[in-house]
Amino acid sequence: MKRPANAAPYPLALIAGLGAATCITLLSGLGRLNDALWLMAPFGATMVILFGLPASPLAQPRNIVCGHLLTTGVGLLVATALGVNAWTLGLAVGLAVTLMLLTDTTHPPAGANPLVVMLTGQDWHFLISPVAIGTLAIVAFGLAYHRLLSRQPYPQRWL
Repeated sequence: MKRPANAAPYPLALIAGLGAATCITLLSGLGRLNDALWLMAPFGATMVILFGLPASPLAQPRNIVCGHLLTTGVGLLVATALGVNAWTLGLAVGLAVTLMLLTDTTHPPAGANPLVVMLTGQDWHFLISPVAIGTLAIVAFGLAYHRLLSRQPYPQRWL
């Protein structure tokens, strides 16, 4: 079977997969050590962008951290103020997308955060753990991983 023309080279794809697997494993292990939540499903999608496309504007630290914090905050605010139903779920995601675009903090995996928050009944502590702690750990790991192992320049910009 012929590989697609735009497919990543095998070594780059393997390095990206190794980085993603290691980062999620570390976050999961750290969470178990101190009995805290350091993971949420959208972080899996963040791995694709951070390790597979580290030069992308969407993979930059500001986008990862601020995108996740902003959208989680929107989900918490909408759930607190208006409750959870079909229209507030849509409203929260729409507001989150709008705010990420207006603040230049777009990070597509973060678009799922309002749904995660609202459908699982999270409280404001969720903004700290797993979101703030997790995103900062992800960026720190990505920085070290790209500098030491993948040798890809990361980040392209901090702010």
